[in-house]
Amino acid sequence: MDFEVPAEHRMMRDTVREFCEDEIAPIAQEIEDEHRFPEEVFDSLADLDVMGVPVSEEYGGLGGDQLMYALITEELGRVSGGIGLSYAAHTSLGAKPIDLFGTNEQKEEWLRPLAEGEGIGAWALTEPGSGSDASDMDTTAEYDADAGEYVLNGTKQFITNANVANSILVKAVTDPEAGYDGISTFIVDPENDDGFEVTTVWDKMGLNSSPTCEIAFDDVRLPADRLLGEEGEGWTQTMKTLDGGRISIAALSVGLARGAYEAAEEYAGEREQFGKPIAKFDAVRDKIVHMHRQIERARLLTHKAATRYDAGESVTRESALAKLDASEAAREVAEEAVQTLGGYGYTTDFAPQRFYRDAKLMEIGEGTSEIQHVVIGRELGL
Repeated sequence: MDFEVPAEHRMMRDTVREFCEDEIAPIAQEIEDEHRFPEEVFDSLADLDVMGVPVSEEYGGLGGDQLMYALITEELGRVSGGIGLSYAAHTSLGAKPIDLFGTNEQKEEWLRPLAEGEGIGAWALTEPGSGSDASDMDTTAEYDADAGEYVLNGTKQFITNANVANSILVKAVTDPEAGYDGISTFIVDPENDDGFEVTTVWDKMGLNSSPTCEIAFDDVRLPADRLLGEEGEGWTQTMKTLDGGRISIAALSVGLARGAYEAAEEYAGEREQFGKPIAKFDAVRDKIVHMHRQIERARLLTHKAATRYDAGESVTRESALAKLDASEAAREVAEEAVQTLGGYGYTTDFAPQRFYRDAKLMEIGEGTSEIQHVVIGRELGL
């Protein structure tokens, strides 16, 4: 096994790392305090040609692989969880499904702007009453044969990027009697489709530079060519999408953990008590070592899942395992970072408090930790 990151991947990672240090780190707390989606940052990421890393070059993407995408997501998360989350939702959820399941015409019209960074993507699965049972949805899309259109009605909840998106992939029931096989995916244009409305932009515990919205559809009429794939394929598409999406959340979690760890390590090396840096005391040193171990383990699981994904293998177990471990590591490392800084760690003058608040969502979004146990158990035949 080769644990070295390929040279091309290292070059892209280092480019993004430098950009993050220069352009994002100085404003990371500011945009969180202001609850502001930083459009200028995403314009610059487009200039770096990373808004469509795992998307085929034919439709404006970089043609990179899941490992490269994971590396970039980790670097973004290391300085800003909010930017990292919006980037991951745009790429894994808003763009990649069109790349995987769309027609050539859909890719040209809807995927290319996302991959080239001219627009932001979003994905709408969760509903107010669905929770972990995401297949239990009330949003419907009825086909009007006379008009050749689908009529979309319903509400979606906790949708990342919805109020800044140029396209949203929406899951809806097209056959109420068919269960999982009655769910389909549609491309919605928030700017031009009448009946679409952003009803709430949530204030959250963290990640407030990444907008999270409730959206409603009131007789939104969609041309038949807005159906992604075939009727009834929506749930199969969802499962395939989440395999990749969980890898990106794992990578984002590793980034959050790294950001918190680096802040704690630097502080522990500079802060003196009783005549020496606190890093020299066993209690603090052991925290730092444990944090380092958690990050290394989470990164290895993430890279393993990404590498197998790139090899075309089934990664349901690997992606769930990486997401479960990395998300819990992010929260634990961030908590220990706050503790290492003591009172300073509880202030917004220092970054660990932001990573701590941001990390908690990693254990909830794209399948809770409890659901990851269910997925892994099922994969193990339990």
